[in-house]
Amino acid sequence: MKLNLDQAVINRCRQAAGHIAGDVDQFIRQRTTVSLERAVLRLMGINDAMDDVPVANLFVETIQAGQGLGRGAAYWLANGCYQLKLTADEVAQRVVSGQLDLFQLPQADRATLNPTLEKLMQPTIEKIKDQHRFRKDKLSNLGMGPEPLLYVIVATGDIYQDVDQAVAAVAQGADIVAVIRTTGQSLLDYVPHGSTREGFGGTYATQENFRIMREALDEAGDKAGRYVMLVNYSSGLCMPEIAVLGALERLDMMLNDALYGILFRDINMQRTLIDQHFSRQIIGFAGAIINTGEDNYLTTADAVEEAHTVTASQFINEQLALLAGLEDRQIGLGHAFEIDPSMTDGLLLEIAQAQMARQLFPRAPLKYMPPTKHMTGDIFQGHLQNGLFNLTSVLTGQGVHLLGMVTEAIHTPYVQDRLLALQNARYVMNNARNLGEELSIRDDGKISARARDVLEKAAQMLETVAEIGLFAALERGMFADIERSRDGGKGLDGVVMKDVDYCNPFQELLTQQAGSSGGGNDEK
Repeated sequence: MKLNLDQAVINRCRQAAGHIAGDVDQFIRQRTTVSLERAVLRLMGINDAMDDVPVANLFVETIQAGQGLGRGAAYWLANGCYQLKLTADEVAQRVVSGQLDLFQLPQADRATLNPTLEKLMQPTIEKIKDQHRFRKDKLSNLGMGPEPLLYVIVATGDIYQDVDQAVAAVAQGADIVAVIRTTGQSLLDYVPHGSTREGFGGTYATQENFRIMREALDEAGDKAGRYVMLVNYSSGLCMPEIAVLGALERLDMMLNDALYGILFRDINMQRTLIDQHFSRQIIGFAGAIINTGEDNYLTTADAVEEAHTVTASQFINEQLALLAGLEDRQIGLGHAFEIDPSMTDGLLLEIAQAQMARQLFPRAPLKYMPPTKHMTGDIFQGHLQNGLFNLTSVLTGQGVHLLGMVTEAIHTPYVQDRLLALQNARYVMNNARNLGEELSIRDDGKISARARDVLEKAAQMLETVAEIGLFAALERGMFADIERSRDGGKGLDGVVMKDVDYCNPFQELLTQQAGSSGGGNDEK
């Protein structure tokens, strides 16, 4: 089953998206942020807390107060270690306790500090590489279920209850478990420390919580005879820091999309686009997959009228991801089954959108989201809506399938809700596993016409955005019908211009590796 898409229109989309991403890249290269610099410190082993406040935050606040952050936190930490012959932890502790003023030390040049910087970097680099190798070995030995991979969420607020629910989901057939983050964490400008048992609508994303869940899923996966992927959120005001913690604890997927934070959390667009680039570099190095948030556009905008904005955003996200060094197989672009179920031939429109996404990004592990906007609490109709969603997903060869819950719009899923969702998906997908290979799409039919219309509108939109720039497009409300100011939102005060001698050895290494390996578009 295949759409006859116009390659010339696809080329227009990619060319315009590449121009948009290039403009963003030029902007972010000149700037850093407080969260990016905290991520650098965490990569250098500064992951402790003092009175529940992360040492990385306190260190960066000190550097920023001294007007030195434009040179990079890595420089100041390395210079302290070099001048005083102390470890990174010893320097950090003295700085945040007020015993040491880094600005009073002699300031070595970069060449002199390079051996110290390499020594500070190496342990974390090796740990992330080890985790990457471990994942590859596990996948080689255990494998995973057939695609679409079945993705479930846990969201109790208590990491230990999350573990119980996650282990049960694995036993019931889940391939991927996402720990939903507590409401509002994306707006915290620090990462909480340690394990947590209190959260609202989700559980705090912390390194210790990541470790606890990763250990539990490894054990459950071994028993089930397949590798189980773990997901959390590398988004919000601490986007790059959480990417580091996820890389250290072997998360396999991370929800990572600056546009989502701009539109739905009112995070300043400058801040979060800068943070996104570095976070994606880290995720790419760790061998993990990003998930983008285009599905959320259709929770506010109409799924029929605004479908082209989803496609346009997918192209932009793809190009930004490639610039960060991710491979196609790591770019989990998002979309959703959100057309009003009362609409005549709505299923045909959904198939058109899903099949078009599959063909536009053939190597991407597309993440397909279930109906939510038009779920009413009628669990019987909801189960049927999820059944059509499951059919569309397997028919069009989606990569990652977030299960729809019969109790959507009623409460956070219980264990039994998840079981029904897994049973529904397995039933439909097993019975229609190869249906797409048996069918063809008429060139003169409604599905083809819909796909051509959406693709052409996406191309026109992308060309407009390329002309005015992504920041202006966001200010005009071209995505999700939400307008945001480039100088508004949360976190702008955390954006800092880089000095000419800015130092970030991790970014330099990851940029060099991305350049040498090269990204790749699926269509030229």
